[in-house]
Amino acid sequence: MSERSPAPGGLELVRTLVNTLDVETGADSLDSAEGRAPFGLTEDDVPAARDLRESLRAALLAHAGHPPHRAVTPLGDLLAGAPLVVTVDTGDGSAALAPARDGSLLARVAAAVAEALVAGTWIRLKACEAADCHWAYYDRSPAGRGRWCSMQVCGARAKMRRYRAKEA
Repeated sequence: MSERSPAPGGLELVRTLVNTLDVETGADSLDSAEGRAPFGLTEDDVPAARDLRESLRAALLAHAGHPPHRAVTPLGDLLAGAPLVVTVDTGDGSAALAPARDGSLLARVAAAVAEALVAGTWIRLKACEAADCHWAYYDRSPAGRGRWCSMQVCGARAKMRRYRAKEA
């Protein structure tokens, strides 16, 4: 739904995964082979990917100051099982957390979250506050107080609802 630009670094993987479900219509791109391909998922991987996606959505809602949309496995519990390794570049000595040899979606997400945590960008990845949306977006507002994935759609709807409630 959002016209916003991609999230920085590995957070784009997280944003893209969360946005595989259109909450308003119920369409889930993980239902198709084409929708699973960018994540390297098989049909058997889908239930775990959905659990991860909804745990991520709950965390992104929390970043925006909202309660979870439903009961989910805590994201920390899921990420605790992610195989990560510390890599050190021989050229410049820089270090990073990276997925271990299997490169699973869980490990790639854990590495992206760790990278974003260090960069200070994790808290800026949010889920739209609109209950019929919850689309993930990267909040680039100066104060970090963005509330909707799109001011033209979700923001406008919320403002119109508030206006109509005052008039009633």
